[in-house]
Amino acid sequence: MYAMKTITCYLDFISPYAYLAFEALPKSLMGVSHRMVYKPVLFAAMLKHHGQLGPAEIAGKREWTYRQVVWQAKQQGIQLDMPQSHPFNPLALLRLAVACSAEGEPNRYVCETIFKHVWQGGAAADDVARLQALTQQLAPQCSVDAPEVKEQLKANTEEAIACGVFGVPTFCVDDKAFWGLDALPMMRAYLDGDQWFDAGWDAAASIQQGVKR
Repeated sequence: MYAMKTITCYLDFISPYAYLAFEALPKSLMGVSHRMVYKPVLFAAMLKHHGQLGPAEIAGKREWTYRQVVWQAKQQGIQLDMPQSHPFNPLALLRLAVACSAEGEPNRYVCETIFKHVWQGGAAADDVARLQALTQQLAPQCSVDAPEVKEQLKANTEEAIACGVFGVPTFCVDDKAFWGLDALPMMRAYLDGDQWFDAGWDAAASIQQGVKR
């Protein structure tokens, strides 16, 4: 019997992979004693910190990303409809999620409702009228424009970067960060006590970088 682990999920509703991973989590973690903490972060700020463009900002990769996530949703039996436009500004949605909890850690219902707002129905994720209706539905504990909400979102993002997070979704357990939908089986193996992590995790990070650009 293993001790209960806390899993911190850093997410941004702009990411279709975050949505797919969120939907896959219950099955992936079935039978594992754990506490899940959801922390909204601004993916764009991470990209800026690392000097990168998002996948939807790179020609070719943009189209592939959309094709892949629609296919993966089909394979998983998950409804996924691309929003009217993407990428969009997710700040209002992220602040709404933060404002729904005194600790800035929205529960699964809040996250699920916002994810479905974006990824089901094919409407504009940042439409003002839709955002107003969503806010009324979730009834946040404080104003989404409150300074403490903005500061909490910023703090979440800075915390994630400090933990080595570079993309969403990322799941942090102990001192390890698992990035992306396809990392869920790897995280499950770690939670199950797979001995590979005793040496393999650090060994993979010791490889020398041969070329720098």
